[in-house]
Amino acid sequence: MQPVVETLSGLERRVDLVVSVADIEKEVQSQLKRVARTAKIQGFRPGKAPLALIERTQGPGIRYDVINSEVGRALDQIIEENKLRIAGAPSLEPKTEGVDEGAMAFSATFEVYPEVQVPDLSALEVKRVDTEVGEAEVQKTIDILRKQRATYEAREGRAAQDDDRVTLDFVGTIDGVEFDGGKAEGFAFVLGQGRMLPEFETAVRGLKAGESKTFPLEFPENYGGKEVAGKKAEFAITVKEVSEPILPEVDEAFAKELGQAEGNVEKLLEDVRSNIEREAKARALARTKTSVMDALAAACTFDVPKALVESDTQNRVAAAREELKQRGMPNADTMPIPPEAFSAESERRVRLGLLVSELVNSADLKAKPEQVRARIEDLAQNYEQPAQVVAYYLSDRQRRSEIEAIVLEENVVNHVLSKAKVNDEKVAFEELMGTA
Repeated sequence: MQPVVETLSGLERRVDLVVSVADIEKEVQSQLKRVARTAKIQGFRPGKAPLALIERTQGPGIRYDVINSEVGRALDQIIEENKLRIAGAPSLEPKTEGVDEGAMAFSATFEVYPEVQVPDLSALEVKRVDTEVGEAEVQKTIDILRKQRATYEAREGRAAQDDDRVTLDFVGTIDGVEFDGGKAEGFAFVLGQGRMLPEFETAVRGLKAGESKTFPLEFPENYGGKEVAGKKAEFAITVKEVSEPILPEVDEAFAKELGQAEGNVEKLLEDVRSNIEREAKARALARTKTSVMDALAAACTFDVPKALVESDTQNRVAAAREELKQRGMPNADTMPIPPEAFSAESERRVRLGLLVSELVNSADLKAKPEQVRARIEDLAQNYEQPAQVVAYYLSDRQRRSEIEAIVLEENVVNHVLSKAKVNDEKVAFEELMGTA
């Protein structure tokens, strides 16, 4: 009698499996004899140990493997006959009631993939982000590059202002008591770069070499130093030196320092423009992609397999632990990280992944070799020897697969943009680059 696949709820299914004890024992005996031919048992020559002894020592393990194999074969047959797409590993439970003599029965519970329907793309509303890169944006980038290469000269009587390098002594106390890390001499930092807490930088602004100041400072609740986080402190500072930044001229030497071998300033400006145009384009595409994926996710209504969600959640927990390790967290392996913190996003990722997969297949959006090569060549422009980078990506299967995934996503985004209601949005360069 053909086993019946029972629908439990949503995507969960159950089926009863029956295997023959005689068939299992026949295979067990066959494997035991095969093992006995070469088995090395103390007190016996190789291959001469009694079969009964081999069965006592290795029989349980062999029998367990054979049962699993037979049950798996029976389940595979049911899956194939019913054209099921299993998500995750089935859960097996032995059955004891209603089982015929000479048989073993198991109940297999598993999830199946949902039937995914691609939504009406013309009903989606998405944003396509764009920005402009002009002379002002190029000049701002050049100015940043100059500031990064600034030298400093001490100025007597100069009041500290943003971009100056200030050298000072400071002592911090909480309730009149100094705390670890709250004292330094000859400490130097560039004002206005956010290296120090805002209250500290505000207190320093306007001071001259030789001047002192005492001021209150409240550490944020999320401050890195847990012993002072959320507490109110008092700092006493004495400025030792205020140095003015001296920016390099945009000349041949500056161009060479930035990798322009000939020292050609015009070529440098062209390279800078190309680089920021490439970066701005990538960020605009990323925002557009986010809008498209959000619209697709909002249009998804089908159930997703819990097994896939749990797998994604565990991967995200593992990634979080690895990130903590990279930051030097000593107890990263044992720190409690609740999976529930990731479950909602994991469910969204799984649902969106299933929809995108169906969209790729139905609209034939797979990455084509010429698209992959063009994308690699574009990426290679960020390096000094583009030809070597192209050869490396094309010869390395893993790297090439990474680019194929990027191209596939771009194909999906472009396909949706060609069908959906698109609202073009101009974003300021500074906002897009996160420098506003």
